[in-house]
Amino acid sequence: MCESTDDDLQLCPTTLAALNEFLKEKAERENQLKYILGNQNLDISFDENWQLSQFWYDEKTTDTLVKGAIQCTKYNGKIALISCPTLYNKLKKNCGERQVTLFEYDERFRIYDSDFISYNYKFPLHVPRNLSNFYDLIIADPPFISDECLTKTALTIKFLAKKKIVLCTALDSLFLHYTTGAIIMLPTGAIMSELAERLLNVKICNFIPHHQNNLANEFYCYSNFDFDKMLS
Repeated sequence: MCESTDDDLQLCPTTLAALNEFLKEKAERENQLKYILGNQNLDISFDENWQLSQFWYDEKTTDTLVKGAIQCTKYNGKIALISCPTLYNKLKKNCGERQVTLFEYDERFRIYDSDFISYNYKFPLHVPRNLSNFYDLIIADPPFISDECLTKTALTIKFLAKKKIVLCTALDSLFLHYTTGAIIMLPTGAIMSELAERLLNVKICNFIPHHQNNLANEFYCYSNFDFDKMLS
């Protein structure tokens, strides 16, 4: 049994050894994930965390959104993904010289290194100041179906957006206002339709997003440009 005193508060050898082993294994896992990510012939996947309201797009939806993102940005464009990590891998592998940044709450995605920016929708403007009006295209999928979540995510969108926006979320309530020339694409749930149109000046697309695990909420895609044309 390890003993300690107020004058000598140190980890006992067994505890220190266990801690060092944990840190070693953690570093090995992170290095392995970075290697996998850097190898274009391999894929990395994460399980959904329902406590974080994570619901991954199915493969067809991912392919479609990535295709649209590529089609509506220039070869050296800048694309931001807000709370939609499903798209990162596929988009990164096909983006060419485009810059892709993931704004995400889930720290597992920190393995994306400089492409990852920690993001909490509750603090919508806690993002780097130098990214104001920086991105040519934003694809956002607010994690929770609530006015608060969507409204605060909208603040982030308006701060980051330079031109084009894509928003993916359930249509239960969306109240955003965006009046500049930015392009917006919004896959979102059906109940939020009126708010989406009123606040983001978006229109419903023919394209309908789907998820790997079927959700009860009805989802749609909205944009402030002809996103469907980008898919033809």
